[in-house]
Amino acid sequence: MISGIGGIGSLPLKPEIGGTDATTDLFQGIKAPMAGGEIGGTFAEALSQAASKTVNTLQNAEQVSIQALKGDADTRQVVDAVMSAQQALQTTIAIRDKVVSAYLEISRMGI
Repeated sequence: MISGIGGIGSLPLKPEIGGTDATTDLFQGIKAPMAGGEIGGTFAEALSQAASKTVNTLQNAEQVSIQALKGDADTRQVVDAVMSAQQALQTTIAIRDKVVSAYLEISRMGI
């Protein structure tokens, strides 16, 4: 079975500069304050919540698949759950790749 994600260090979350990006709902419910306001969350909290939502989506797909094997779930439900899990996993992998790329770029900077 799929297990949760461990803790991540704390980095401040920058405020949103304008507009909203609805490309993914992994960060749904995580709101950055407007410029000039108090920063209420950290980057680590945002990543942790996104990772938790991804894990929950994957676990849901796994449970629906098991229910389908038992004959308790419809094929459409399985396809919807698996497609949702696939999209969440692809988004998480893309975010991970960007974080690793940023880390490598920062590590190459001269001091």
